[in-house]
Amino acid sequence: MAFELPPLPYSHGALAERGMCQETMELHHDKHHQAYVTALNGFVEKNPALAGKSLEEIIQMSHGQADLAPVFNNAGQHWNHVLFWQNMSPQGGGIPGALETKITSDFGSVQAFKDAFKAAAVGQFGSGWAWLVLASDGKLKVAKTPNGSNPLATGEGKALLGLDVWEHSYYLDFRNRRPDYVTNWLDKLANYEFAASQMG
Repeated sequence: MAFELPPLPYSHGALAERGMCQETMELHHDKHHQAYVTALNGFVEKNPALAGKSLEEIIQMSHGQADLAPVFNNAGQHWNHVLFWQNMSPQGGGIPGALETKITSDFGSVQAFKDAFKAAAVGQFGSGWAWLVLASDGKLKVAKTPNGSNPLATGEGKALLGLDVWEHSYYLDFRNRRPDYVTNWLDKLANYEFAASQMG
């Protein structure tokens, strides 16, 4: 079975009033994400060892393998973006009670979490991602990964929220102001309800 681009869980223009315009979504989802899916399917067709493997299996078997770096990059980016679209909502920004309690317990306060997440997102040099993960010890932690990598590959924990800090994700809306993009995402776009549902 070929991998497919999942539809957005909202319209392309649904996030415009909250800081992510329709053109950004059309380019990011329909062009960038589609390109990763197309490339990944091409690699799978040419490599019998990848046939029949799940996306997660491909990411784990290709991680750290120099000869499979292009496979890892495109598989990782497909996985990352599938999560990313679910990590945003037109009603984003509000943190449900149970998750707020957990964040406060593990980070000290919601603001401390947001500060740590922003530091990771802004501090990721070049392209990459910032993450809220549920670590194996049961605590929430912030992580960052370069390029197409993710917590599934690095073993840092279960990804609850992932923020894309590749420039194409924010340049139309925020130009080169990554810190403003991150703050806006945390406060107005992040789907904390989805994150809470993944903790289970």
